[in-house]
Amino acid sequence: MNAPEYIFEASEKPSLPWHEVPLIRATDHSVKEYGCLVDDPDTFEIEIVRRPAPDWRPIDEGTGDEGGFVEGIFHGYWKGDVLYGANEAVNGNYVLGWSADPQHASAVEPTVPRDQVLLWHMNYHPDGGQLFHPLDNKPFIVPVALPGDDLSPEKVVAFWCDGSRSLYIHPNIWHEGIFPVEDNQRFLDRQGKVHARVSCDVGKEFGVYLSCPLNANKIQ
Repeated sequence: MNAPEYIFEASEKPSLPWHEVPLIRATDHSVKEYGCLVDDPDTFEIEIVRRPAPDWRPIDEGTGDEGGFVEGIFHGYWKGDVLYGANEAVNGNYVLGWSADPQHASAVEPTVPRDQVLLWHMNYHPDGGQLFHPLDNKPFIVPVALPGDDLSPEKVVAFWCDGSRSLYIHPNIWHEGIFPVEDNQRFLDRQGKVHARVSCDVGKEFGVYLSCPLNANKIQ
């Protein structure tokens, strides 16, 4: 299976129904199955997963997990109705989603109130965890789901983070880029250097887009 194309015109995607994702306030308790909130990213250690043995002979102790991590600035920014991401840590550029039906979404001017992201894709990293540290101290949203390749729209939640702390997710947690509530935002991104990625095209696989609310009044 080919890797997804991440840069494209929104109109290349079809009109689909929306599945609304629950919006949950990120607290130490609410995020504990997915990761944790971090006060000081400079002292926080990223989990690195040891490479699995290909057969019955085990990987030698002290090896297989020495790739370390990479870090860089993740930019989340809106152009009209379209949300883009750029991750300097892994040289990635992405169309993350839209605030309107992609067949009508404009990348020039907003055509609808920007109160949701219609998400078409999710992924996870089996080689390491990932830290998102807000550099602008503004609220942001991160959609996540627990590990397992049997992903479904009903398993996805979105965390509302107030911008005062970092969000860290464990290896194998389904997620997508960080969604800024305002026009644009910068984050320190730190993640496993191997950067293995397992993807799900939600629209193709389930016939829906995931509607992630951006308004705090939608918090459950």
